[in-house]
Formats: sequence, structure tokens, C-alpha cells
Amino acid sequence: MSLPAPYQPLVTALQLGHLLRAARKHRKLTQADVASRLGLSQNRISYLEQHPDELSFKQLLGWCAAVGLELRLGQRDSTTAANKAEW
Repeated sequence: MSLPAPYQPLVTALQLGHLLRAARKHRKLTQADVASRLGLSQNRISYLEQHPDELSFKQLLGWCAAVGLELRLGQRDSTTAANKAEW
């Protein structure tokens, strides 16, 4: 799985899970590597990749740091605003 474009808009939790997994694999990190950096078990990392809606914000920030992602927030593009979020 390759990493998406440098900036990826996310509107669903499932997209977040795919992005986190892709970034981890791109960096050639195992789930155990990420778990160690976040103070979690490998099983928990596996679960959170499948259920990213259960990530805490603190875990998300740590995960981003571990896999080289940057979290940005901003106003939605007006062409994208018509799409409904599935959160």
C-alpha cells in the first residue's frame, strides 16, 4: 500500500485507519514498533487500525509523530463542503 498524496482530506474514520496503516508500512514499521512508541500493545494497534474511531486525540497525535504524519485542520474547500461527513 502506497502513501496517498502529501495532503489527504479525511471525512471518515475508515479513511483515517487506512492512512495510518499506509504510513506505518511506508516507514517499514511494524504494529509492535508503533505500539512501543505509544505505550500500547501490538493487539491494540491492530484493533485501532481497524477501528480508528476509537483512537484518543492523544493517541492520534502520537501515532502521527511515530509514522511521520502531520495533522492539519482548516476550512473545507467549498467544492468538498457539499459532501456529508460519515462521522
